[in-house]
Amino acid sequence: MADNIDTSKAIADLKREVAELSGLSLATGVILTQLLQKIATREMNPQGAATTIVTNARAAIESFTSQAGSDPVMKARALEAVKQYEDQIRSVLRD
Repeated sequence: MADNIDTSKAIADLKREVAELSGLSLATGVILTQLLQKIATREMNPQGAATTIVTNARAAIESFTSQAGSDPVMKARALEAVKQYEDQIRSVLRD
């Protein structure tokens, strides 16, 4: 019974941690997107600035994840996030 309680507590603790990290990730993403949108709109060529930002981000992810032992799931999610940021930035630039 003690193992069951310990396991349940561990699962509850992990769920709380995931929720906290998800909240942190959401706030970071919103702030980052707003900053990138502001930076891009101030450029002479906002579309070009957006392209440079996401190209550099993708290159950095590729470089970082080329290290031995890098998790392919992490890399895939990071590249997906860059695409999401790109879509959000470009949606503002179209207006």
